[in-house]
Formats: sequence, C-alpha cells, structure tokens
Amino acid sequence: MATFVIEGGHKLNGSITPQGAKNEALQVICAVLLTDEEVVISNIPNIRDVNKLIFILKELGVKIKQIDEHTYSFKADDINLNYLESDDFKRDGSSLRGSIMIVGPLLARFGKGYIPRPGGDKIGRRRLDTHFEGFIKLGATLRYNHDEKFYGVEADKLVGTSMLLEEASVTGTANIIMAAVLAKGETTIYNAACEPYIQQLCKMLNTMGANISGIGSNLLSIKGVKKINGCNHKVLPDMIEIGSWIGMAAMTKSSLTIKDVSWNNLGLIPTVFKKLGIKLEQKGDDIFIPEQENYEIQNFMDGSILTIADAPWPGFTPDLLSVVLVVATQAKGSILVHQKMFESRLFFVDKLIDMGAKVILCDPHRATVIGLNHESSLKGTTMTSPDIRAGISLLIAALSAKGISTIHNIEQIDRGYENIDERLRAIGAKITRTEQCI
Repeated sequence: MATFVIEGGHKLNGSITPQGAKNEALQVICAVLLTDEEVVISNIPNIRDVNKLIFILKELGVKIKQIDEHTYSFKADDINLNYLESDDFKRDGSSLRGSIMIVGPLLARFGKGYIPRPGGDKIGRRRLDTHFEGFIKLGATLRYNHDEKFYGVEADKLVGTSMLLEEASVTGTANIIMAAVLAKGETTIYNAACEPYIQQLCKMLNTMGANISGIGSNLLSIKGVKKINGCNHKVLPDMIEIGSWIGMAAMTKSSLTIKDVSWNNLGLIPTVFKKLGIKLEQKGDDIFIPEQENYEIQNFMDGSILTIADAPWPGFTPDLLSVVLVVATQAKGSILVHQKMFESRLFFVDKLIDMGAKVILCDPHRATVIGLNHESSLKGTTMTSPDIRAGISLLIAALSAKGISTIHNIEQIDRGYENIDERLRAIGAKITRTEQCI
C-alpha cells in the first residue's frame, strides 16, 4: 500500500499538460478487437486502469507494441477466446469495470463475449442492464452464472434494430455501438450517451470503415458493415483532470496554465468553475488561472443558494462534483452539491469536516458547503482515499491545508491520474510518495 505525505500551504506556479482521457482510452482500446488489422492509438494515459485493460488484451492474444510512452500499436489477428473462460480472466476482468467493454466487439466479431461482474469505484450501484439489454435486442442470448457472477452473451448473427435505452449509460452506449457496427442492417440508439468520449469512439470507428451518423446527439444511427479496418487515433485530453487542476489552482491561490485542453470538448466545466467565482481565461487552446486571494460563489438570479448538480452530457459531469465540493469549502458563500447519479460519492466529506471544513451532508446525494473564504485554513490530517475522484479531492484539500496531511490507499488516485506526485512537484507542491509493506 502506498501513501502520499503532503505539506500544505504552498502555492503552485507554471504550466501543466493534461494526460489523455482515461474514459476515452478504455473505450477505444476495446475497439481494437473489432479488426484483425493494426490500430495505433496515441495519447494513452499511463495509469493503472488503462494499463490493466492493456494487460487483459495482451492475455487475450492481442499483439501489442509500445511505440513511445503514450502510443501503442494493437493487432488483434489471433485472439485466444479460451482465455475468456479461464480463472485468470475471471480474476483480471473482475478488478476493472472498463473490461465490460470488450464484450461488444467480441460479440460482434466472434459471436460470443464473456465477462465477470466488474469492479471499480465503490460509489454506489452501477448497473450492467443497459449493456446486456442492448445485446439481446441485437439478437444475442444472455447467460449468467449466479454462483460465479459471470456473464456471457452469444449470437449466431447480430441484426440491427431500434432501441430506446433506459439510461444514457456511457459504457453501455459504447458497448452497444461496437456490437452494432458489424450487425446486419441498421441500428438506431435513442437516449444514447453523447459525451465527447463517445463522439471520439464513433469518429474512430467511422475512420475504420463503420457507418455511424448522429454523432454528438442522443440519437445514433449505425448501418452495419462487413469489415472494420485499422486506423490511427489520438485520445482527447482528460476533462476530469483539467477540472482537477482548476480546483487545485483556486484552492492554493496559485497561478497556473493548463496546456492544450481541447476547449470545444469541455462543455460546462469552465462555466461551473466560474460560478464558484474562479477566474479563468482562454488563451488559444490553453486555460490560464490567475492567482486569486478570494473567490465568491454566485447565487441564482433570485438570490437563492447556488446548486451544482450532475447530469448526463451535455450536463455537468459527476466525476467533478467532488472537486467542486472541495473548492467550495474555501469560497465566499454557500453552495448545495447534488450528486444525482451515484449515492456514495459524497461519503468522503467526513474527512473534510475533520480538516475544518463546514459541510453538512444532507443525505447520500446532497451536501451543503459553507465556504470559509480562506479566512480559516483547512488543517492537515490523516485520511484514506475511497475512490479516484474523492482521492483527488482530498489531495486538493491537503495541498491547501495548513500542516502535514497523509493520504493512504493512493492506488485509487493512481487509477486515474498519471504520475500525479511528480507532476505536482514540478509546479511547486511539497508531496512525497512512500511505499508501505503490509
């Protein structure tokens, strides 16, 4: 188990370039299973979850070459389907939620796909129904071994159909798209997720020979093709990391430039942080955050308390609500944070309260934050990271706090943030990593 030790209260300064988007990388790496031709993907983040998926594909028989630190070549021309029913796969697949997205392309190309019930963050219930209901509508048969919690879908052929998704699941939409591109006929998906990551997947698949229209909307039309080819693809910068850097700059009263952010794909993220009173400027494709002694939360026009809530794209991403909550603890004013999509993501606020933050957890989905306006610093403490996004939020709190903070279980942070301690030290943070033997 690894630990971060942070000496808070130091300002950051300089520029930082965001890593490639974790959520997009997981999708497009799974898409290489659709073809026996070479696929080259660049800007892949070097993080635990992505590396684990690459390992699973290698065990499945995909030929993988690392071209440079963030670029890989994939060739899935000799797949070992027996691996899918092995004990090794049941162990490997269950530790990574993103592994569910290998099922769609395997089903499309080989007529079967299997997956153990995947793990991931403990942030509440995350159903798989959308994935499998979509496969069934395309003509697949579902098998489920309750004792081993092991799913399987099989089909002699997939046939296009029209479907209305019960929820706009990002991974569910991605999985169904990948299954449908090789199905016979046309598939329409209504209430499809339309995040930039889904748009990137669709654009990549079209480059590979797929026929997908409606990209960027919640109504996708997919005309099945007989073959998918290879391609070159570049992953977008990670919008969640970009939001995290904005939060760090504000909490530490720092001046920071975030490079090459792909502004057109940030959606409401800049707007929401501006509502917290944070100044940020667009400079070309960079974000510049000037040093601020204070930032004041905007109320609604009628004077009522500002509420920030998550919603499917183009609404505000749930992955940044934890960061918003932490940033609000040092704002002037109050805010209600409403986490609609996951019922356990706000349970880390007890750590913030221990540090001196004024936060009222109303219920599993809502928290009211009364900002300290930097008049009273958070105090360093010892804490444990429960998941990726809570982990980065606690790290932001620790960077702004007075004194020393210790964060255990930082493997959770490593799942989503590449070399975060090294990159923070490069811009002035006092942070060290220690490995503990158990």
